[in-house]
Amino acid sequence: MKTPPESFLLFKEELVKAQLEKERLQRHYEQQLAEVNQELSRLKEQIQSQQDMMRTTLEYASNLEIRLTEVKEEVAQATSANRKTIY
Repeated sequence: MKTPPESFLLFKEELVKAQLEKERLQRHYEQQLAEVNQELSRLKEQIQSQQDMMRTTLEYASNLEIRLTEVKEEVAQATSANRKTIY
């Protein structure tokens, strides 16, 4: 049996090295992608929490505004009722 030429053996060795490097790069890429996805999930969660806080704050402010209007009306009614009883 004839041995393969040296250039073929070198090519085969380089091919194996290239495949190993490709696999290493693939694992590195997948790891980086997983980290980016994890960070993205964390940021989405933070944004959702901030939106919830803003919604709650706006509801609170709206309720305070309604209550303030009601109190102003009560004060106005009480004042007009007092004026009527004085005269």
